[in-house]
Formats: sequence, structure tokens, C-alpha cells
Amino acid sequence: MSDEIEIDSDDLSRRMDGAITALRTELASLRTGRASGSMLEPIMVESYGQLTPINQVGTINVPESRMVTINVWDKSMVQKVEKAIRDSGLGINPQLNGTIIMLPIPELNEERRRELTKVAGGYAENARVAVRNVRRDGMDQIKKAKAAGMSEDDQKFWESEVQELTNAHIAKIDKTLEEKQAEIMQV
Repeated sequence: MSDEIEIDSDDLSRRMDGAITALRTELASLRTGRASGSMLEPIMVESYGQLTPINQVGTINVPESRMVTINVWDKSMVQKVEKAIRDSGLGINPQLNGTIIMLPIPELNEERRRELTKVAGGYAENARVAVRNVRRDGMDQIKKAKAAGMSEDDQKFWESEVQELTNAHIAKIDKTLEEKQAEIMQV
């Protein structure tokens, strides 16, 4: 009977990978002083009575390292897109040129860089918490399997497997955070 009891480590790994993917998405939205189309992803524009992601009302391009352009498809939407960018809190002042909105990315000062590294650290901590929650779920599965007749050796094996998985994913999160903080602090 104990041979049939197995823990789904692939599911646990997939869920932990999901936490890392979510972290990378959150970190991509942080402004680092370099232009990136992904920094506009969280911005929603009111389009025909509904909130629409900005990338669905125009084409986002990065023609140079400190400039993002948005080519708005519908001329009547240009003002709404501009307003959404101003209200987004990114600290970017849009410039209009017909249906093209240009976003010059200003240089970050030292204080703002430190603030952004703290925000990035918060995102990483949320990802670590998510990975630990998945670990707890895995440990709960192991305890249920132990109650259902899993041998002590199998229990120890699976506990160490889940812990190794957790440690590997936390290390990935730390590495991702370190890279992003270095990118933010780079002048």
C-alpha cells in the first residue's frame, strides 16, 4: 500500500515557478531609468466604456534607450491614453505628436533608485511567501500520506525533496532580485 502513495512534486514545482513568473512580471513594471515597453503593462485606458490594457489601444515601441513611443490606432483615444499615462504614477510626462505619444524616460535620482530597490525587495518577499505556502501545502500532503500509511523513510525522502525544491526556488527569487536591484542602481 505504501508504494502507491506519492507526492505530486511536479505540481509543487509548477506552482513555485508560477510565483517566480509573477515576480518577474512585477519587477518588469518597475522603472529603471531605461526605456521598456513592459513598464506600461499595468496601465489601463478607458476605451469605449471599458478599461483596456494600453497595449490593446496602440503599438508600443522603444526606439532608443530613454524613449518609449505609443502609436495609438484610434485618433479619438489619444487624449485618453495620455491621461491614463499621466495618472499612472510612473512620473513620466507624455508628449503628443499626432497619434504618436512619446514618453521620454528621465534619469532616476539616487533617492528614487533606493526607493525602487525597496519596492523590488517587497515584491521578492511576496514571491518567497508564495513559495513557502506551496511548501506548506506539500508538507501537508506528506502528513496526510503518513496518516494513510506512508513509511517513515518515504516521509523523510519526500520532506527533503520538497525542502530542496523550496530552497532552489528561493535561490532563484534571490538571484532575480539581486539582478533587478543591480539594474536599478546602475547609473
